[in-house]
Amino acid sequence: MELAAQIASSGILMGFIFALIALGLTLIFGVMNIVNFAHGEFLMIGMYGAFLTSTLLSVEPLISLPIVAVVGFLLGITSYYLLIRYLLRGPMVAQLFGTFGLMLFLRYLVMFIMGPSPLAIHKGILIGKTVSLGWLIFDVGKLTAAGFSILLFMLIYWMIEKTKLGRALRATSIDAEAARYMGIDTEKMNAFAWGIGGATAAIAGGLLANFYYLTPTVGMLFVMIAFATVALGGFGSIRGAFLAGLIIGVIEMVAGQYLSQLKISFVYLAYFLVVVFRPRGLLGW
Repeated sequence: MELAAQIASSGILMGFIFALIALGLTLIFGVMNIVNFAHGEFLMIGMYGAFLTSTLLSVEPLISLPIVAVVGFLLGITSYYLLIRYLLRGPMVAQLFGTFGLMLFLRYLVMFIMGPSPLAIHKGILIGKTVSLGWLIFDVGKLTAAGFSILLFMLIYWMIEKTKLGRALRATSIDAEAARYMGIDTEKMNAFAWGIGGATAAIAGGLLANFYYLTPTVGMLFVMIAFATVALGGFGSIRGAFLAGLIIGVIEMVAGQYLSQLKISFVYLAYFLVVVFRPRGLLGW
């Protein structure tokens, strides 16, 4: 019983992080109906941003979060204006290959600059520390990352549902042409969605860097998990991404406990089953 509770609670903590990674992906898809294959590279750049800030400037890795958020936001907006807005004029296959090309460009640019060797942050208030809650033991880095993920989800959900900017984003996602007739600058809404997607992914990367190794290819692992999360929750559904992240986190942790070499395979199996039996996801529309 204690082992089951430990596995489930650890899975839920990772699930919050998976949900945060999927948040930007589902937001971009919901607004523009485009899949961003480079989303994992935004996360990877956030991880390296936290690493470089903490090592070169000798500051606490958590303090780097506002910096990586700004970097991710600017990267998202730049990607939109220099590439994505032109891809939107073409067929779906052009959009897929375009974001795939962006993924390769960012990955190998970082590999050229930083090298292919794995890196890790070794100093920080969260590094290597655990906390006990009764007979449950938690990694402080994961616990903090889960807390930040919940706060960011609440902030983004409030912005989407309660603000004028959020209503403009929802209008753009439902019918961009009608939104333009109503005076909404859909070009700016698209760019803002990419900026938010890049910022949330970079923040997730900055949080992951406290307890996960860094390589230029690490984004591929997490973007595949994010795709599974978005598919399970429903493309374009923020609440669905949050719920699906928790489910995926528990699946990954349970599978890792008994079949560690195949734990990601069970995540992909869940993705496959959702695509076959419920293509719109749990809360998709």
